[in-house]
Amino acid sequence: MTAIVRIDEEVVDVAEFIRILKLSGQFDGLLEQLVRDKLTVRAAKKAGVDISDEEIQNRADQFRRIRGLHRAADMNNYLDALHVSLDEFEVFVTDSLYQEKMLEKVGTSREIEEYFQLNSPKFDSIEVSHILLDTEGSAKEMISYLNDDPDSFADMAREHSLADTRDEGGVIGRVMRGQLKPDIEAKVFNAEIGDLLGPFVSADGSSYEIFAVTAKYPAKLDEDVSAEIRRLLREEWMVTRAQEHVIEAR
Repeated sequence: MTAIVRIDEEVVDVAEFIRILKLSGQFDGLLEQLVRDKLTVRAAKKAGVDISDEEIQNRADQFRRIRGLHRAADMNNYLDALHVSLDEFEVFVTDSLYQEKMLEKVGTSREIEEYFQLNSPKFDSIEVSHILLDTEGSAKEMISYLNDDPDSFADMAREHSLADTRDEGGVIGRVMRGQLKPDIEAKVFNAEIGDLLGPFVSADGSSYEIFAVTAKYPAKLDEDVSAEIRRLLREEWMVTRAQEHVIEAR
């Protein structure tokens, strides 16, 4: 039995620690990140990514500075407390550099621009507000009222909506494709500014939702969109790497 921690006479061992992680829902996320890190390091080595001794030393120095470990003795005591050897620490530092350098090669500016050109409609966005009501009848009455007085949308949301956006006048804000349910998204993104849409019934039939489109933003390769495309490209790359290996959770 390998102990993780002792509380008086009670010992928490590795098996119990893993069991708690699984039952608390934290195990899968940690395991996934571990696998992703290992796959990235393997890909970096296969691609011939080079890590110099100077880079390793600089990263180790950065690690120490962040943790206030200014003397060699401080660092040794820190690692001893973690039961981590200097060799294991060096592997950790080196692998982190492999990961960073490899990911720098995925989602380059050129790749982002090419992806955007081929998929720009994905990155259209709109601004919407909504009102959530408990019956179809009341939702239809609300649409009828708003058609006659569209400027009252925010006031009606504050007074009648069941959603947690009621205090903001029903404002959801800016959303991109993929953030709304498919049946709602198709209609909302094809609507014009000022259009009212709905009522849309919830899956359990307990509520009805009305949407108002307040602004439309055609796709633009700005900082936020670039970051999202980079994330998508790296996710696609990771999926491909995973398919190259046999991965089994024990």
